[in-house]
Order: sequence, then structure tokens, then C-alpha cells
Amino acid sequence: MRYGTDQKQITRDRVLKAAARQLRERGPERIVLASVMADAGLTHGGFYAHFESKDDFLRATVERMFADSPFAMLRDEGQSPSEALAKFVDFYLSPGHRDTRVGGCPLPFLAADAPRLPPDIRERLAAGASTMTRHVAQHLAALGRLDAESEASSCVAEIVGAMTLARAEPDQSRSDAMLARSRSAILRRLTLETCQ
Repeated sequence: MRYGTDQKQITRDRVLKAAARQLRERGPERIVLASVMADAGLTHGGFYAHFESKDDFLRATVERMFADSPFAMLRDEGQSPSEALAKFVDFYLSPGHRDTRVGGCPLPFLAADAPRLPPDIRERLAAGASTMTRHVAQHLAALGRLDAESEASSCVAEIVGAMTLARAEPDQSRSDAMLARSRSAILRRLTLETCQ
């Protein structure tokens, strides 16, 4: 049976959603195509109707993860730059973001695996980090920060690092405290404490 373009895109999106969840749960080395296809309600044989190779599939999955990531909230036109940044930092360094496996930023999930990933997928991770940094820098520049790019780069590195370490911490209370301290320090440094 042949499907129309819309149905093919819907099916591809279903596969990418299942793949993103498994990539977050298992990492890129342990993702199994047959399992992803089964989670999407499809047979393994349908894989090549949507992707040319496993690398193509991983690249599309990482792109999907970034499209669904929390830095999309920085693009919300209906808020001030300070509100957007505070909301972003507050969510990014929250226990809910730490605990999710169905959404969230791919950087804390994949950064440690990056050296073992194919170069084009590493480039996609770097491009995602650059896009997030650029959005943060635009908001900081709108707030009159003189060195917005450097501050944004530092902010992104800190939130990704804090989230990565908070996920690694087995004691939930210590992990929660780590997130709270990092969130507070970043908001204070960016003078965004009153925007929460």
C-alpha cells in the first residue's frame, strides 16, 4: 500500500519520536533500529522507506531532539528578553527537565558520547549548541549586556554542565540542590532574579 506524502511524514515523525526517547534512555551505541520501529508501531523492514542509513537516522533524530528542546521557549515573541531568559534557565535547571526521558535538551544526554559519534552528528550537536547560545546572546544583547556572546557561551556551558552532573548524581536531594544552586547563581549573575 502506498501512502501519501502527509502520511509518510506522520509516520517518520512517529519513528523519530520513538528514536529520541530511546536515544535519551540508552545512548547512541545501544539504540536498536528494530526496537525503535516496534515502538513506533512499524516493522523493521519499513526503516529504509524513511532513512538512507543508520547515520541518516541518528542525524534526523538529533535534529528532532533539538526541535523539541527547551531552548525553543527563547523564541517566544510574547515575552521580554529578561522574562524569556529567566524562564529558560528556570526550566532548564529544573528537576522536571532532569528527570524527563521523553523531551528536553539533547546536549546533556549526548555530550559525553560526542567523541564516539560520526563527525556529521557531532557537527549537528555543535550546531544545536551554537543555536542555543545565539538565542541567549540575542536576549542578553537586547538587555544591553556589552559582551553578550561571551556571557551566552558561558551560560550555555554552565547549564548543560550542571544538568549533566545533576543527572549523574544518584542522590536526588543532592541533585536537586545542585540544580537550585546553579539556577540561582546564573540568574543572579545575569541579574534576572526578579523575573522568576
